Amino acid sequence: MPSPGESISEVQLASWLVADGEYVEKDTEIAEIDSDKATLSISAEASGKIKIMVEAGETVEVGAIVATIDTDAEGAPKPKAEKVNADEKPKVDPVAEDKAATKSEKTTPDADNTAKAEKPKAESTGMHISPLAKKLLQANDLSEGDLADFYKKIRIGKDEVAQFIDDRQNLPQQQAASTASPAWGGTRESERKKMTTLRLKLSERLVAVKNQTAMLTTFNEVNMSPIMEVRKQYKETFKEKFGVSLGFMSFFTKAITSALQHFPQVNSQIDGNELIYHNYADIGIAVSAPKGLMVPVIRNAETLQLHEIEAEIKNLATKARNSKLTIDEMTGGTFTITNGGVFGSMLSTPILNPPQSAILGMHNIVERPIAVNGKVEIHPIMYIALSYDHRVIDGRESVSFLVKVKEMLENPAKMLYSGDDPVKVLLGL
Repeated sequence: MPSPGESISEVQLASWLVADGEYVEKDTEIAEIDSDKATLSISAEASGKIKIMVEAGETVEVGAIVATIDTDAEGAPKPKAEKVNADEKPKVDPVAEDKAATKSEKTTPDADNTAKAEKPKAESTGMHISPLAKKLLQANDLSEGDLADFYKKIRIGKDEVAQFIDDRQNLPQQQAASTASPAWGGTRESERKKMTTLRLKLSERLVAVKNQTAMLTTFNEVNMSPIMEVRKQYKETFKEKFGVSLGFMSFFTKAITSALQHFPQVNSQIDGNELIYHNYADIGIAVSAPKGLMVPVIRNAETLQLHEIEAEIKNLATKARNSKLTIDEMTGGTFTITNGGVFGSMLSTPILNPPQSAILGMHNIVERPIAVNGKVEIHPIMYIALSYDHRVIDGRESVSFLVKVKEMLENPAKMLYSGDDPVKVLLGL
């Protein structure tokens, strides 16, 4: 059992990715382990037949023997179908391609149209394809059979199977079936499961935060109309240029990094009898992952433009969902953002992520009546909450910081100091 990081003495062997007695190749991932910080994988150190000595779910010490590999054993790993990348063009025989090009040059337009007309129509594969997708296939002279053949060549991994299971469970017919014959309730049975090392450590840290900090929460509301107008006006151009969608999280991250410059106390932390002030903003983004809550960190977020923030958030969130985050990607944050709004939360008091001194909670956006210039108008409103350690941050600073964030979100141009078109400069367009 390798060491996943300093100060970690034991881990939980979450699952084996190979069977006992199976032949494995060197550097093949053979198991997943849960530490108190992340889920990591173990790779085979040599090729041979593996003998598993520790069952999945057991907690073992770092350095303990969990399996042996017989390097003298002969065998071959399970055959794997070649993975086809959707972005790559299929390989074509140069000679065949040359002949096809020559034939194409000799073919007249009429003959080409005749050939297309005479091309037999592929039979339906039974795939559920939308009318728009069918038109796209026809426009590119493709059939449902071509699409089915392409996907048959793609190697299916555990992530794809997990996604399939989730999607299958969400299908209407599956929901109807579960309603007809519910699997829950009607019995007196119970089930006991061992907590993962990650969940145990998370529990300890949450209790410690409540017991060891003077945590308070202050609230405010944000009129999201200005940001929604900016997104509506520029989202297509933004995605076209940078290849990422323009979301709310990048605006919040930018507003927070700007506000931290004005209130450095919010970006500080206690270390014994001293306060550490950070001249940079490493922003943690709380992500709900299969193994539990993860908080990957965007380094030096104060130097990034919106598209760079969006790209980094997308990259880290994907890694979190696939349990591929490294320990380095989850340590060293100076401030955290958590978004309960994606689950429908109206208001909450987020808990601190130690040793940080503050965390901002975002919530759902709901149309609400507000007073604007003496008149009642309906606007999309989000409630925001700032939880903070009162030992480090005074009430004046916490409230002023949250008001500053609100002002910048309600007037995105305030995030900048100059520019002919501040909004375009902010978006990097």
